[in-house]
Amino acid sequence: MQNLARQILRETFGYPTFRGAQEHIVGHLAAGGDALVLMPTGGGKSLCYQIPALMRDGAAIVVSPLIALMQDQVDALKQLGVTAAFLNSSLDAETARAVSQSLLRGELKLLYVAPERLMTEGFLNLLERLNRDKNIALFAIDEAHCVSQWGHDFRPEYRALTVLHERFPNVPRIALTATADAPTRAEIIERLQLEQAQQFVSSFDRPNIRYRVTLKDNARKQLQTFLETEHPDDAGIVYCLSRKKVEETAAWLKEQGWDALPYHAGLDAEVRRKNQKKFLREEGVIMVATVAFGMGIDKPNVRFVAHMDLPKSMEGYYQETGRAGRDGLPANAWMAYGLGDVVSMRQMLLSGDAPEERKRVELQKLDALLGFCESTACRHQTILRYFGEEHPGGCGECDNCLSPVDTWDATQAAQMALSCVYRTGQRFGVVHLIDVLLGKLSPKVEQFNHQQLSTFGIGKDMARQQWSSVYRQLVAAGFINVDIEGYGGLKLTEAARPVLKGQQEVWLRRDAEPAKRKSSKAERGSRLREAFAGANEDPLWQALKAKRSELAREQGVPPYVIFHDSTLLEMLDRKPQTLTEMGQISGLGQSKLSKYGDDFLRVLEDAANRK
Repeated sequence: MQNLARQILRETFGYPTFRGAQEHIVGHLAAGGDALVLMPTGGGKSLCYQIPALMRDGAAIVVSPLIALMQDQVDALKQLGVTAAFLNSSLDAETARAVSQSLLRGELKLLYVAPERLMTEGFLNLLERLNRDKNIALFAIDEAHCVSQWGHDFRPEYRALTVLHERFPNVPRIALTATADAPTRAEIIERLQLEQAQQFVSSFDRPNIRYRVTLKDNARKQLQTFLETEHPDDAGIVYCLSRKKVEETAAWLKEQGWDALPYHAGLDAEVRRKNQKKFLREEGVIMVATVAFGMGIDKPNVRFVAHMDLPKSMEGYYQETGRAGRDGLPANAWMAYGLGDVVSMRQMLLSGDAPEERKRVELQKLDALLGFCESTACRHQTILRYFGEEHPGGCGECDNCLSPVDTWDATQAAQMALSCVYRTGQRFGVVHLIDVLLGKLSPKVEQFNHQQLSTFGIGKDMARQQWSSVYRQLVAAGFINVDIEGYGGLKLTEAARPVLKGQQEVWLRRDAEPAKRKSSKAERGSRLREAFAGANEDPLWQALKAKRSELAREQGVPPYVIFHDSTLLEMLDRKPQTLTEMGQISGLGQSKLSKYGDDFLRVLEDAANRK
């Protein structure tokens, strides 16, 4: 069985070896066992059920929540010579009937189906007919975290998927997710009755992603600098908190000459479909979006994810940044944030209709994200520690490792800042508190007679920007809470008491002026980054991409369905001269080699002749 799995991996999918736990998962599922797979985005989850589907008799039924993703996955499988189809609301009745008949005739190896469609009595009866003939290979439940009420991707219909275990107890099931936190994992097991399933938990590190967090200081200009210096021709996603900001940012980027599109739940469904299709099928498109965009987006060559606002949690940040660099090539996760983001996000969480228990959980998750933003430690290490995984640190691929942060003894400044909060009555915002510390007689300071306080003017030795940094970090460290009911006023927590009494030191990070990058290659620490950076300037790389785009247009599929960037990069590096040599390239199975091998050999030959 192990040899068969490796043969399918090599001949159908074109990969020489399995990665991580893939081989164990494939073997376990192919032998009829249930599995819960937690694996990062881009870690190769799909192979964990696609290969067992090809090893077992019958068809694999894959439950997927997203219509666009189903289409992409079916297109990709057809490129590999695998018979696959999907059933969802995008199909008319006649086409849906034809797919169902193909399934009954045993013509399909994989069928992707929306959970709503699967739960209809008609489809369950069709599955019963298949099962009587032992023609169901397995059930795969993708994006299994949709079952969790604590997640922002919660889908109520996922709760009903226990029917698969109840009505088809002998069919193996695999549930897959890229959400790693323990509460979500426990809920998946309970809701889907996977108590007996073997759990496979992969490392959640994404070493190819460079994490950077920068302080907001004209965020649009900062975003523009980031795009111009590092991603002038790349596809990426820019996340914003509100629909209004999405539309304004997309319009502004377009004015600056970028191919940018908006995406949020308030847009017409046809506009969303059209924008998503363009993002998936064309090169260099930037999608500006709320979190409504992203779950299950299978575009492997998203080179950056930028956050113009703070996400809701570490889970959200991890999922959203994980949409970059799914092909394993270098990618950037860039975020600009400030204290205003903290106030906005807390206000959004507390003003919602959720029960108090859920609000407390969400505030704790937000606090963990604030701690990440202000941390001076390795970003990879901080993320993995949050998910219960150890990381040695010193990744060389985040801002804190590339440019270690200065810290300073801020005990006295913290005492001044906290004392000012207390003496003004714990009901004023940062701007007013800084006015008091600087001794600035603003109308509000005079109105409340705060110029008479002992803290008035005691902070003149520090600039407004420094005080803003102190307050931001004191909030992130849990010494101060933002009182939403008090319109953003700051209140002391119990943790502030020992600082005010002189019993505890406070060390804060020193905010540096953002350094201007000379070029996108200047800081690239790994050989892979350097190779990828060099490829962008190579005419052969552009010719290979042009051929891929041409073939994709002819077939009406996204370019990455033909080949991933990583496959083209290997062609560029190895420059195969025969089909046999071309067949050694990762990602080139027998089907793709026969379809495209000659086309790409001609591109390589033309380039060699021009030299």
